[in-house]
Amino acid sequence: MKERHPDFVAQLEEHGLMYIKVAGDRDDPSSVTGTSWKKAYQTDDKNVAKERAAKQGTKLEWMGNIAKTITGPVAAIRFDEASCRKTWFNSLAVAYDLPTSEKWNTSVELGSGDAVDEDAMKDMLRILKEECVAIPWKKGDVLLVNNLTVLHSRWPLIKPPRRILASLCK
Repeated sequence: MKERHPDFVAQLEEHGLMYIKVAGDRDDPSSVTGTSWKKAYQTDDKNVAKERAAKQGTKLEWMGNIAKTITGPVAAIRFDEASCRKTWFNSLAVAYDLPTSEKWNTSVELGSGDAVDEDAMKDMLRILKEECVAIPWKKGDVLLVNNLTVLHSRWPLIKPPRRILASLCK
């Protein structure tokens, strides 16, 4: 990204990102972003939700029973001490590549309040596809991923079930 969009990467480093999501008071299982504010903050009380959100660095703005969640600005690129490298540490791909039907309630912008560059986002998605590595799994395999240095995701399963055991450690 830095080779193709140096100005955009510099903006990410300087300003970070803001993530904005609109959450209703009921879960919508048909939606990728359908978690309600009540479930996200484990309460029915708007004031408690606002307090819990604030502890996570998120601001809530109320529109009736709908919460607009604003997180950030947060770093989009971080320096990893162990590898001595800068890492792409953000959810731009997820926020940008949502189905059109989902985009009404989720957005991302630069921490300065400016829009994210559309051409840079298209290139980012293309680069992610180009650099994607598919791991051929077989029964008994274990994969360790450094969540601070690897952008990871998953493809839809061909043969369920899938069992994931996760351990988070420092």
